[in-house]
Amino acid sequence: MLDIKYLRHHADEAKVRLAGRGVAAEDIDAYLAADEQRRTILVQVEELKAQRNAVSDQIGQKKRAKEDATDVIAEMQQVSTQIKGLDDQLALIDADLLNRALHFPNLPNPTIPVGADESANREERVWGDIRQFDFEPKAHYEIGEALGILDWERGAKVAGARFVYYVGQGARLERAVYNYMLDEHQKEGYTEMITPYMVKDEAMYGTGQYPKFMEDAYRVGTNDDMTLIPTAEVPLTNYYREEVIDADKLPISITAVSPSFRQEAGSAGRDTRGLIRMHQFNKVEMVKFAKPEQSYAELEKMTQNAEHILQTLNLPYHVLTLSTGDMGFSAAETHDLEVWMPEQNVYREISSVSNTEAFQARRAKIRYRDADGDLQFVHTLNGSGLAVGRTVAAILENYQNADGTVTVPEVLRPYFGADLIVAENSL
Repeated sequence: MLDIKYLRHHADEAKVRLAGRGVAAEDIDAYLAADEQRRTILVQVEELKAQRNAVSDQIGQKKRAKEDATDVIAEMQQVSTQIKGLDDQLALIDADLLNRALHFPNLPNPTIPVGADESANREERVWGDIRQFDFEPKAHYEIGEALGILDWERGAKVAGARFVYYVGQGARLERAVYNYMLDEHQKEGYTEMITPYMVKDEAMYGTGQYPKFMEDAYRVGTNDDMTLIPTAEVPLTNYYREEVIDADKLPISITAVSPSFRQEAGSAGRDTRGLIRMHQFNKVEMVKFAKPEQSYAELEKMTQNAEHILQTLNLPYHVLTLSTGDMGFSAAETHDLEVWMPEQNVYREISSVSNTEAFQARRAKIRYRDADGDLQFVHTLNGSGLAVGRTVAAILENYQNADGTVTVPEVLRPYFGADLIVAENSL
């Protein structure tokens, strides 16, 4: 959520910065007009309450003097009616202001590219040598099906499209990947957690998934008041919701592997085959809580943590800074890591690492006390470290062999238990 004081005092600057995120100047003007109306009514209410208190004193005086208080009682009733009417107006305005505020995206960091879409993204660096194949590389889903380790047909039979069974060595590879990631993140100072896989609506509002992306979520419960998490970012960030963190503990780094559930609304026709865009997938998430002056240094560290996984797996990738139009709703700055996929001959996203500054903390009321003892909002950061299914897809494509086998990356062999994935018929 944006700081209302910033919008009040820097409206023109906010309009310029938010224009790159698709926010019309008229929307900001409407919000500020409603805010001004609210403040005007609050003044009127306070004046009327003062008047009512004075009238109440007069009633008391008249009753003690055994005088007729009918007129002043009628006056107080009239004032009370006015106050109730204004309070009802305030309730409507407050609801409108909250709804408008919840739909404003975060202010972008002024240093990021301004643009309408991904074409304006800025490439920061490229890592790794792209493998030159002496045979035609196959897509990961073809490799997985041929090896008998990925079964989409039965996944669709049981759960529908975009669900899959990992079988035998496929399940072992997935498990090896996320266990390796978690171990590496722990070495970097992250505390591992196992989180709830369902959260209350307040948690989804806290991290910015609701209300904008409600149609993309799997809602459950008698009154649809719980949601299957779209990412472990939600329960990890909300761990400190409505709390004051000890400033001496900042920055705090936590990580978790979890399933992620997404309806993928509006993605019809995109990546309908394979592990790139699933309704359920595993992801290792990294989350940080930091003081404002620490957060951008922590953003670079978190990006390097995700890069470290790709580097040790020897998977070529590049790093992008996303433009204002391509960035997620809650982010102030985002670095995307895209891994090389040989069959498509293109880089595909495997991690997004974002600094949301105080945007999520303001919604979730996560604060700390500064050196002067004043309460301040922390900055929250989140990033994939990495999306596990996409990592498996990248391994299958980059490490495939002409005979249909797949070489296991060296760092995963202690976790996987073999050097090679070969065709099997275990079921």
